[in-house]
Amino acid sequence: MARPRKHKRICSVPEIKDFNTNNKKADTVDITVEEYEAVRLIDYVGLTQQECAKQMQVARSTITAIYDSARYKISDFIVNSKQLKVDGGDFELCPNAKHCCGQCGKNRCGRCKHGTCDRCIGIFHEPGRECFVVQYN
Repeated sequence: MARPRKHKRICSVPEIKDFNTNNKKADTVDITVEEYEAVRLIDYVGLTQQECAKQMQVARSTITAIYDSARYKISDFIVNSKQLKVDGGDFELCPNAKHCCGQCGKNRCGRCKHGTCDRCIGIFHEPGRECFVVQYN
């Protein structure tokens, strides 16, 4: 019996989901929302794979596989002038998405004071209050 797939936590669903080239007959490359999130966190935000794994609440080896897959698909999109579509996957939206700065993995958010207490796990809390300890299933 196969092991059930674990949902990856993401900060938000991308606003733009389709990227097109001038080639109208081009094939489409599909990347999942969690692949997009891994690229966003590692390449754009600057997290390490370990920090990204903490942010998305999965193992570092899982992030490595997701990130490698996304990089290949994005390079295929660029090199072969294909269309790129971001959709689907096994993810859950962060319950603190309205307040999340996208840097919980680094525990150094200036807006919501992540990392100010020893038990910080990247969950939103009011400045000056200790983190809420939330267990995710």
